[in-house]
Amino acid sequence: MLLKGAILVIFFAVMVGIGIVCRRSAADVNGFVLGGRNVGPWLTAFAYGTSYFSAVVFVGYAGQFGWKYGIAATWAGIGNALLGSLLAWVVLGRRTRIMTQHLNSATMPEFFGKRFGSDRLKVAASVITFIFMIPYTASLYNGLSRLFGMAFHIDYSICVIVMAVLTGIYVIVGGYMATAVNDFIQGLIMIGGIIAVIVSVLNSQGGFLAALDGLARVTDESVSDTPGVFASFFGPDPLNLLGVVLLTSLGTWGLPQMVQKFYAIKSEKSISTGTVVSTAFAVIVAGGCYFLGGFGRLFSDRVNVAADGYDSIIPAMLSGLPDLLIGIVVILVLSASMSTLSSLVLTSSSTITLDLIRDHSHRKIDEKGQLRIMRGLIVVFIAISVVIALIQYHSSVTFIAQLMGISWGAMAGAFLAPFLYGLYWKGTSAAGCWASFLFSVVFMLVDMLHRTALPALLQSPINAGAFCMIAGLILVPAVSLLTRKPSRALVEDAFSGYDKKVTVPQSEALQEDQGK
Repeated sequence: MLLKGAILVIFFAVMVGIGIVCRRSAADVNGFVLGGRNVGPWLTAFAYGTSYFSAVVFVGYAGQFGWKYGIAATWAGIGNALLGSLLAWVVLGRRTRIMTQHLNSATMPEFFGKRFGSDRLKVAASVITFIFMIPYTASLYNGLSRLFGMAFHIDYSICVIVMAVLTGIYVIVGGYMATAVNDFIQGLIMIGGIIAVIVSVLNSQGGFLAALDGLARVTDESVSDTPGVFASFFGPDPLNLLGVVLLTSLGTWGLPQMVQKFYAIKSEKSISTGTVVSTAFAVIVAGGCYFLGGFGRLFSDRVNVAADGYDSIIPAMLSGLPDLLIGIVVILVLSASMSTLSSLVLTSSSTITLDLIRDHSHRKIDEKGQLRIMRGLIVVFIAISVVIALIQYHSSVTFIAQLMGISWGAMAGAFLAPFLYGLYWKGTSAAGCWASFLFSVVFMLVDMLHRTALPALLQSPINAGAFCMIAGLILVPAVSLLTRKPSRALVEDAFSGYDKKVTVPQSEALQEDQGK
């Protein structure tokens, strides 16, 4: 216990210390929200990856989907790496950085407002962001509590409050730069931790081949009559597995806390390096989490899923590990949760401050005033999320994966298509954006409040969220073509940033006329 406690104290001291060191970079709004748009490739890549993967993935998704799909759950991690990281950087990275800087937008709602010339669109995006980040944030605490309870036997309420307070301190003091530096350190811990955990868990089952053989012998007639289905390539339910892959991978393209990482990119080199680093990070962390969860049924003697839920599976798998390794696991999940929490609260507070309060105030608010409001809102947002997390825990409203599915489904479904088309297609209209916003929010609210009204396949928040994203990709161009065209001057101004000439080394681009 003393060893695990010492590891925790050192970890927390480093996180808070970095926040204090980075306080100078948070002296103005641009520095506090975007790090002055001067963040290097490694910090940006790790900030993207650590915001992507949290206790929701390690405890909630890995446990639930590993139990349901067996080793095939690893496909979710592969999708996260290729679609959620690699392709996201290639398709969105450069164009996001160029257009958002040209439009002088620091948040996703501000991008919508300036790109489509609609203040109402900006306000709607701000409200959606603020409301649907709350259930996602609550899910972070829940996953962490399971492991803390296993390792320290500490009351859940104390876990939640300590994590929230310490995260709030370094975000409030150091802003985006403190978050990015801490994300880098936390990312390294996550990589080392997940590798160590996988090796230890598999060794406890006699090694990889023995564990795979054991998994092939597991049967569950309520899921499938096929022998060895949990060790098969696509598992017992490929269609629902596809929904998981789409939501957890494509969803990042429309999440404000993820996309805004591209706003802060420093240079062209940062994009190419960041693409490789973030993809490798996702392969190890996401792939490792789902791969580990795929062996959950081998520990069925330690867990009662019917009574304790899917969120108890991963803690049960880890309960037999040595104390030092359990301490590393706790730090791993703390790192994942705190990095995501810091990204969420910074995104939410900046959105409300810049897009609602500043632009709709009767008096002008200076830089210092905006910073005070943002820091105050970080406190408010953390407090609300803590209250929701405690209520959810004691009332057992839903599983971690369902909380995240509702949040991701609503935000990614609403924002993905308008943002993507807004970067690439001049014909995208404000009406198309409204169609995507309204459809996704209404659909996810129905899924949350009156699930039985939907078809059986869409009653899962995971599938419902994936459906909203796909629907948005169809709705936005369809509605844009059928409604009034956007202002030509507005569109040309937005896209003019892409035409700006820059000078690059000849090693990156040859001159058109080389001579003879």
